[in-house]
Amino acid sequence: MTDFTRPWHATYGPAVPAEVDVPDEPLTAALDRAAAAWPDRVAVDFLGAPTTYADLADAVARGATVLRDLGVGPGDRVAIALPNCTSHMVAFYAALRLGAVVVEHNPTYTAAELEHQLADSGATVALVWEKAVAAALAAQATTAVRTVVAVDVSADLPAVKRLALRLPLPAARRTRTALRSPLPAGTPVWHRLVAAATPLPAEHPRPAGTDIALLQYTGGTTGTPKAAVLTHRNLVANAVQGQAWTQAEQGTETIYGVLPFFHAFGLTLCLTYATRVAATLVAFPKFDPDAVLAAQKRRPGTFLPAVPPMLDRLAGAAEKAGADLTSFRYAISGAMSLAPQTAARWERLTGGLVVEGYGMTETSPVALGSPLSPARRPGALGLPFPSTDIRVVDQEDPTREVAPGEQGELLIRGPQVFSGYWNRPEETADQLLDGGWLRTGDVVRVDENGFVVLVDRIKEMIVTGGFKVYPSQVEDKLRGMPGVRDVAVVGLPGGDLGEKVVAAIVTELGAHVDMAALREWCDARLARYAVPRELVILTELPRSQIGKVLRRVVRDDLLAGGAA
Repeated sequence: MTDFTRPWHATYGPAVPAEVDVPDEPLTAALDRAAAAWPDRVAVDFLGAPTTYADLADAVARGATVLRDLGVGPGDRVAIALPNCTSHMVAFYAALRLGAVVVEHNPTYTAAELEHQLADSGATVALVWEKAVAAALAAQATTAVRTVVAVDVSADLPAVKRLALRLPLPAARRTRTALRSPLPAGTPVWHRLVAAATPLPAEHPRPAGTDIALLQYTGGTTGTPKAAVLTHRNLVANAVQGQAWTQAEQGTETIYGVLPFFHAFGLTLCLTYATRVAATLVAFPKFDPDAVLAAQKRRPGTFLPAVPPMLDRLAGAAEKAGADLTSFRYAISGAMSLAPQTAARWERLTGGLVVEGYGMTETSPVALGSPLSPARRPGALGLPFPSTDIRVVDQEDPTREVAPGEQGELLIRGPQVFSGYWNRPEETADQLLDGGWLRTGDVVRVDENGFVVLVDRIKEMIVTGGFKVYPSQVEDKLRGMPGVRDVAVVGLPGGDLGEKVVAAIVTELGAHVDMAALREWCDARLARYAVPRELVILTELPRSQIGKVLRRVVRDDLLAGGAA
């Protein structure tokens, strides 16, 4: 590979540096500084219950003692399966303070899914909300988990809301059922343990920047769950890069935590970046537009990391309610393409900016972003972050770069790039090339200003009749078709063609879309080989926890005959 220029630096936002200095420190150092400089500032607001930075630091120190007394030491894995709440933040930083490795899990996992990841990580202690205690206890027989600690999420609520849960009213019963579950006798309870503990001594050894901080599970390009190994330096670097990109001033931001903390996007923007800039994090256990608008009256937000469906639903709810969103100066959208109309409506309602970002769990996760300036490019993934380099290479031969402007696989190198997959040396070797270059599995092209535009994922590309069809390009055309509310395009076995292009569509209420209409619409907009050969109408599309359409699941369901 040859040397290359970095044209994107000229398009950066005002004062954004080309390079950043990544301090050699653990993630917990940012919390220590915030608690010292802003002790009385609210660190977390959970449904109206405020926790200051001083109180958060104290709870983390006590939580670290609890974990130490449970036998957790440097390098031990601590599983966390919690919805967004104050206790999630405490548990996250308490484990890191000891030099332990956090393993984040989706709190709604089935018992089998949780058991697989607990066994794979080798976690010895699991901090789980009451709803997941039974699944975690069942996994003890086949995993290294010694202790399961129950977390009562309702204990993080304001006192008046906790009392309301006891009322003999239908609404209170529904909320109580959603948050709580009976516990087996003898199950240790996190809040009680933390309240009784003494703070970990300040002189207790701290982890180094090179130590592993997090095992974050990802399906990657294969769909097989595997844990990306992220060090303190990886995560600190991404928080530093995010601060440089947003030019956030210490102690001024109010970040809305609607993304799940267990996902890489939410973890970095809400747990590590927020603490680095001493922001107030307004945390929500799940995304609810009405709850967000209620919080907006109480504690107006300035920054919203989100996915496009969240922006769309929140904007619609605000318009319907006449709510004021003008405190939001900027939003960062990720995980999927941001529709121009969604971006335009958000910017009209807020008067601020919304830009797209791109990344992977393996990049901690943010690697690219559109500038927070008039130079932003709707529809593009953005520009490489400070201290981040990219290459575009031949999909079959990653050692050969393609000509400028041609499409190829995106490679990324930077301080936020992971060190490999947990106990998977072969997959690590496939993904990480010499020189620290990460193969993303995404096909892109780069324009003359350095903006990266996504074509599609290599693994989801459809080969039909010898032609390559990128699902996202077909989906973009179909989303503009009258009557189409949502769409996923997949490849199914097509005989002599190899694969046939199939469109799975969710229609607008009362709309009728048939194959003839779809073919007529596509004939004028797509190459003939890319026109879907089959149409399936679904009532909804399967999505990930953050709203990303799961094409792989759509394809598997169609192969199994599960179409509705």
